[in-house]
Amino acid sequence: MRFLLLMMFMISIVPNVAQAEKTGALISGAYLLELCKRDANGKETVAGGHATCQAYIAGLIDYHNLLRSLGTSPNIDLCVPQTAKLNDLQDIVWQYLDKNAYHDSFIAAPAVSLALFQVFPCKKK
Repeated sequence: MRFLLLMMFMISIVPNVAQAEKTGALISGAYLLELCKRDANGKETVAGGHATCQAYIAGLIDYHNLLRSLGTSPNIDLCVPQTAKLNDLQDIVWQYLDKNAYHDSFIAAPAVSLALFQVFPCKKK
């Protein structure tokens, strides 16, 4: 039963595996842009895309916070407040990717970091 639930969850968060395989990296900048995109009415353009988009962003933030806690944070040190809403973070990342197409062919993680860093840089000590 657990396996079935896990499989259903995995299917629901990856709306288009064929597209992911075409990009080389599982989540490229171009693929994340499509997953995060919303139409003029604020509705997602890829069914279930917001879940994958937001999970990717949250995972990146969690990993970054882990690195910070170990004293090994990267040069792009972002400090996203715990009060930040995933919908807002999705908008920040989507707008950044939409304006910076040079990230399209690469894995999305650096672009997400840069997008969040622009809005949430850590304060210098």
